[in-house]
Amino acid sequence: MHSIFSFWAWFAIGFCAFCGFLGQLILIPLTWPFDRNRLCTGYCLRLSGRIGAILNPMWRVKVVGARGFKRPQRAVFISNHCSQSDIFVICYLPWEMKWLFKDSLFKIPVFGWSLQFTGDISIKRGDRASAQASMKRCQAYVENGMPVMIFPEGTRSKTDEMQPFKDGAFRLAIESQAALVPLAVSGTSKALPKHDWRFGDARATVQVGQPISTEGMTLEDVATLKEAARTQIQDMRDAVSAT
Repeated sequence: MHSIFSFWAWFAIGFCAFCGFLGQLILIPLTWPFDRNRLCTGYCLRLSGRIGAILNPMWRVKVVGARGFKRPQRAVFISNHCSQSDIFVICYLPWEMKWLFKDSLFKIPVFGWSLQFTGDISIKRGDRASAQASMKRCQAYVENGMPVMIFPEGTRSKTDEMQPFKDGAFRLAIESQAALVPLAVSGTSKALPKHDWRFGDARATVQVGQPISTEGMTLEDVATLKEAARTQIQDMRDAVSAT
């Protein structure tokens, strides 16, 4: 039965991605002249991801803390990373963000083109020049009022436990004097298992944490900010596990 459901889920995700791509092609000439943050094409892609997740019969997603959340004018969002399905889960949040993705994703036909139309940021792992250029693009978005979304672990965890956080997102928040907003994703570790084309059952939750102000912080406070964010994410995940 998992194989049948997985065939359907891949078809639904692919179909939604293609429809989102076509929607972007329609929106580009209508919105880009005045939409410098590419909000419309961004919403189009995130919506297609959310619908694809909804159509997966093995996934159920719950959002906690988004209703009534007042997004700071300048914000850097971070999340733990357990599975490729985390991207779909975070798409359930009702606001647009620009994502920092590894450059290989931008080479995927249709999906990669959609990322470019959305204005998401690519980064080449292990390339310092690429990292610096990517952070400059992120900073430009944040200072223009457009939040960015970063996985500070850099890659997926193999054990469902959080890996060490890299400094980039925290340096960005401090240098932009932006609030750091932790997100906690739970229940996705088996949603899209590595080295298996079949989807797994998942009861996933994405929880929005409390913004952490960086006002007055300097780069010497990166470690303190990192620890505060990590603690908040872990506490949110523990609370979900206890229910």
